[in-house]
Amino acid sequence: MPADTLAASPEAVRGPASQQAVDASEQQIADLLAFWRDAGAKGLWFEKNEDFDRRFRQGYEDLHFKAAAREFDSWMTSPDGALALLILTDQFPRNSFRGTAQMYATDPLALHYAREAQRLGYMQQVAPELRSFFILPFMHSEELGDQDLCVMLARDLPEATRHHAAEHRRIVHLYGRFPHRNAILLRESTAEEVAFLEQGGFSG
Repeated sequence: MPADTLAASPEAVRGPASQQAVDASEQQIADLLAFWRDAGAKGLWFEKNEDFDRRFRQGYEDLHFKAAAREFDSWMTSPDGALALLILTDQFPRNSFRGTAQMYATDPLALHYAREAQRLGYMQQVAPELRSFFILPFMHSEELGDQDLCVMLARDLPEATRHHAAEHRRIVHLYGRFPHRNAILLRESTAEEVAFLEQGGFSG
């Protein structure tokens, strides 16, 4: 085997086209995370803000649908890439498709990425203020086992996150699902759920 083959760089082995694809993905991840950090600094992560929702949708709708089509599975090779996937599959639809069933369409995929990210220990490898996004797919799940895991993972996160985790788990424990989703998902509410919703319920 020629010596120059042994010394070839990863970029040379991948080839120019492959390296360009890697560079493009890294730039997409960096751009999305910069946008998301800026939104957090402005207190917009969990606010119902039409202007923010519009900018989020216009800037990243194409990436969301590509992520939904599993075109970015390779992003799971890094903590930042995993975080970007979670934002695109868990947070993006909640901002961009408010009030529609499409809000929840990629929740199963977000759960898949969240489980893989936990297996790889990624949550502890990002800035503390971003770690909550690694557990939100579990918080949004209607499976009690996922809710239990969310509460456990939230133990070292801020008090507000721990509170929301406990509240989500309480509701799934009581009703087996989130009653406020029933109308959007064409599910019939039980009498207990109707009473819960009439008393203010929960819409997180």
